[in-house]
Amino acid sequence: MAEKVPGKLGRVMGNPAAAAKLLSLSGLFAVYKPKGPTSANVLNKLKEKLLAEADIQKCARKRKKQILKIGHGGTLDSAAAGVLVVGIGKGTKMLSSILAGSKKYMAIGELGKATDTLDATGKVTEEKPYDQITKEDLERVLQKFTGDIMQVPPLYSALKRDGQRLSSLMKKGEAVEAKPARPVMVYSLSLQNFQPPLFTLDVECGGGFYVRSLVSDIGKELSSCASVQELTRTKQGPFTLEEHALHEDKWTIDEIAQSLEHCMSLLAVEPSLKKLKTEHSEESSVNCEDK
Repeated sequence: MAEKVPGKLGRVMGNPAAAAKLLSLSGLFAVYKPKGPTSANVLNKLKEKLLAEADIQKCARKRKKQILKIGHGGTLDSAAAGVLVVGIGKGTKMLSSILAGSKKYMAIGELGKATDTLDATGKVTEEKPYDQITKEDLERVLQKFTGDIMQVPPLYSALKRDGQRLSSLMKKGEAVEAKPARPVMVYSLSLQNFQPPLFTLDVECGGGFYVRSLVSDIGKELSSCASVQELTRTKQGPFTLEEHALHEDKWTIDEIAQSLEHCMSLLAVEPSLKKLKTEHSEESSVNCEDK
């Protein structure tokens, strides 16, 4: 028989043991975000699966408080895949540190083609010759985008104006002015493959960095244009795609509990993440201008 828990928004728990374990989870772990859904969609699906496993149902018509505190530490574009760091319980207060930390990406760019979104999902706005560009030209240009640089964020982004995302305003057809260039950090940038018009980059950067802007700026620097064809976040903080990102078939209470134990041990060597941050962290989704 399902149990009703007083003072918990009329929570009905059909599996009290699983529910107790779920609601006791706290910390950071990583999941795999596939290409297609938004980061918020992935987070909502994860939350729904966990609540369903614990057989937790809400009786209250209006949600006054989150039943399960959960959030993510950095938005990935819908067209991108890779590591999505998730905070659960008190772990949601650590997400601001993850946002500001380093990330690694693998990006495939295409020379000679520019789009309004700076990636393959947008409309082509310009096409230019690229036959004259050599591997040496590209490697030389990459040096200009390493270290402390100034970068203009894309118009299609998670940045907001008057509380609304610029990308949402653009889709509504509203006029949006580009945000001013801002300082960002590129720790390392290397060319992994060059088969014109395609080229593959390995990028390690700090928070607030846009790989789409990087690829677009590289194209301009080469007197051509370029856009992102594929983008994968391979690492965020200490969490790697190969070792730590749980795929959907592993989105269970027991698997996440095990992952939390392992992942929190990784954070013990990250000085900036040893203490729970007290800054406000949006518990349903934490946005980051970082993709």
